[in-house]
Amino acid sequence: MTPRGPRDPRVVALGGGHGLAASLSALRRVTTELTAIVTVADNGGSSGRLRSEFGTLPPGDLRMALAALCGDDRWGRTWAEVLQHRFDSDGALNGHSLGNLLIVGLWDLLDDHVLGLDWVAGLLGSRGRVLPMSTVSLDITGIVAGPDGEPSDDVVRGQAAVATTRNLIEVCLEPQDPPACPEALEAIGEADFVVIGPGSWFTSVIPHLLVPEQRKALTASNATIIVVLNLEAQSGETEGYAAEDHLAVLHRHAPDLRVDYVIADPSSVPDPRHLNAYVVELGGQLVLADVCDNTKTGQHDPLKLAAAYAPLLNPT
Repeated sequence: MTPRGPRDPRVVALGGGHGLAASLSALRRVTTELTAIVTVADNGGSSGRLRSEFGTLPPGDLRMALAALCGDDRWGRTWAEVLQHRFDSDGALNGHSLGNLLIVGLWDLLDDHVLGLDWVAGLLGSRGRVLPMSTVSLDITGIVAGPDGEPSDDVVRGQAAVATTRNLIEVCLEPQDPPACPEALEAIGEADFVVIGPGSWFTSVIPHLLVPEQRKALTASNATIIVVLNLEAQSGETEGYAAEDHLAVLHRHAPDLRVDYVIADPSSVPDPRHLNAYVVELGGQLVLADVCDNTKTGQHDPLKLAAAYAPLLNPT
């Protein structure tokens, strides 16, 4: 019998939207043991319409994660394009993504969110698994800071509204104690590494820390925790934020969460010494690496990000 070599590290990536998609596209290049756990609070666009019509989870961020896990061969590229194709018409299909319809169709047939996503992953040949962070649709509520910096009575509801609101100080989920996806909890428990971010901080990243069972699993995990910072503040929800402000928000929502590494692009850190001091205070190590896409403002380059992940996931 031929002896088996060492297995690839088991990696769990948390987030949603374009940030998670970039991270997954990078991670699939450095490990075959990859699980994405995705936010399920989208209430706008095609996802919002399908969520309202069918009473199901919003599929959009899950679709983007599946597309990001497609390979770079002809099969993978073609299916990624099919999944992301969006209809443009004067009828009821206008604005809908083909991938959203496929996912919701499988959910309707199988009556099982995880099984439906696994079937789509199998069809695409995805290099990893995609799971929802909760088994119920969620809504995000944002609390806005008053003139004194303390929480005010000004509250915004819904992901779309929260994403465009300035001076957010805290976000909550409705319902406040949603059930976690059991398969997601299992993946976190077995993970060697957990990657948090990049992505819209208050609407794609922080919600993962607001599902009590999932937050407990993350804080109890023995996995190495890697936080990937955004390349720039997002207009609206993190407008005016410095790199360390993003970490402060993370710590405020989950003070018991251990952080082992923080990846940041030098172009987004005017004073690395200040950020490094904050990371060290959290018990972590700052990794400065060129990870930006020079052709797309504010977006990570998957190949550069893969190069930043590689020595952390597979140290020599």
